[in-house]
Amino acid sequence: MTINIQNLLRDNIRKLTPYSSARDEFKGEASILLDANENAFGSPLPVNYNRYPDPLQLNLKEKVNQIKGVPTEHIFVGNGSDEAIDLLLRAFCRPGIDNIIIVPPTYGMYEVSANINDVLIKRVPLTTEFQLDLNSIAETIDENSKIIFICSPNNPTGNSINRADIETLLNNFNGIVVVDEAYINFAKQRSFIQELTEYNNLVVLQTLSKAWGLAGLRIGMAFAARDIIDVLNKIKPPYNINEASQTLAIQALENVDEINTWIKTTVREREKLVKDLSTLPLIQYIYPSEANFILVKMTTPREIYKYLVELGIIVRDRSSVILCEGCLRITIGTPEENQQLLHALRTYPLVNGQ
Repeated sequence: MTINIQNLLRDNIRKLTPYSSARDEFKGEASILLDANENAFGSPLPVNYNRYPDPLQLNLKEKVNQIKGVPTEHIFVGNGSDEAIDLLLRAFCRPGIDNIIIVPPTYGMYEVSANINDVLIKRVPLTTEFQLDLNSIAETIDENSKIIFICSPNNPTGNSINRADIETLLNNFNGIVVVDEAYINFAKQRSFIQELTEYNNLVVLQTLSKAWGLAGLRIGMAFAARDIIDVLNKIKPPYNINEASQTLAIQALENVDEINTWIKTTVREREKLVKDLSTLPLIQYIYPSEANFILVKMTTPREIYKYLVELGIIVRDRSSVILCEGCLRITIGTPEENQQLLHALRTYPLVNGQ
């Protein structure tokens, strides 16, 4: 399916003249840089950060291209995936007029960003199997629906969304379909970045925060048709990714083998933790997961959560989230951390009748 991206844009964004930074106007090497009002003496640090970073992160994008096989002109790098989410809303959704569709339970920042941008949120809950309700989505779409956000593998449920259902939306929705793949490295399902050449209304979000272990650097990526990437680059802050984060991310991306080992270990530990938890009386159900966490239905989730906090073990209480009633979300830790969690749950006072 091919749609006209320019027609989807807000008028003011289409007409916008972007800010032109010093590093946009001059690219290359020079011995004397007197164009950007930087401190010429350096930085009070072992490494100098007195110069502005590459506003388009070209070296980082080239490294991502080598791993993902996506040309740099189809890659946007943001301050976490959250920046891409916010920019998509600002580019395509007119405040007070347009709407987005989300499919709860799902990642909370879609809703927060929409509220910040005064964009109406239409919620179509997942089915009890945590899959898309295509009929309800079709009934919910109107002429002002601009973006559908789908998290797969989904947070907080952990399951992958049926691929054919996402393709149905891509083929029939005259707007942007965002597939958030923050947890794709832990899943059997292949990434939707392979479908970018088929759908110019597809945006795939990924991150270096999860499998790559760089949550503190805040590096998120959006992969999309060049028309969409050009818009995101047009409206982003000029230097949205700092030099230290760019440099460290490039270094990290050299260590693919180590990351693959961590992914295999995490998946193995996930399977082991599920098996061990299943033997405990306080566990009612463990939902299938393709992420680095599991959603666990428990007898008394809030009491168990507080008990774990007292022991210094922090999980996520999702018991008040739609379709996740009675559930805690547990991230897969190291083998030692997982054993400490199991020991704590085995000695939970209510289990022992204390």
